[in-house]
Amino acid sequence: MTELKVKMSVDSVTKLTRGTEMRERSLALARDGVPDDEIAAILTQEGHRSPRCADKVLPITVGRLRRAAAIKVATQRSRWEHDDSLLSPPELARRLEIPVNWLYVQIRSKRLLIDRQPSGAYLFPNTPSLLDAVRDLRSHVIAQLDLRICQPCNEVHQHG
Repeated sequence: MTELKVKMSVDSVTKLTRGTEMRERSLALARDGVPDDEIAAILTQEGHRSPRCADKVLPITVGRLRRAAAIKVATQRSRWEHDDSLLSPPELARRLEIPVNWLYVQIRSKRLLIDRQPSGAYLFPNTPSLLDAVRDLRSHVIAQLDLRICQPCNEVHQHG
């Protein structure tokens, strides 16, 4: 007989097998000033996982635990460190003098199509043409802006 272990999806950390242990470890690291993304990586290496995620601890889970325990982030730091040739959504919003939330709404509504970086960040090319294109999207000159690196295309297969 073969035994198969399946990690069941649960809706809260407390329902995880090692949930209490993970919560305590997470809060101890947070109290030491370790950022959420680093805590998530440490917990993942220690074999923990987030609810609804079979193989790792997500930074958002750590953030929820930290906020529930009223632990503030020790030091504010740029969440996404990146090259000057790129702009984060807050940087792009400041540059264009528009609400950053507007950018996220456009991304969610698929009017602004952009790939996420491996870190989870959205980063925009810091170019005059990009700034003009976002302005055009905002003023409804264009209906959609596709900044994805690999844009899906309809492949035509020919039978010979």
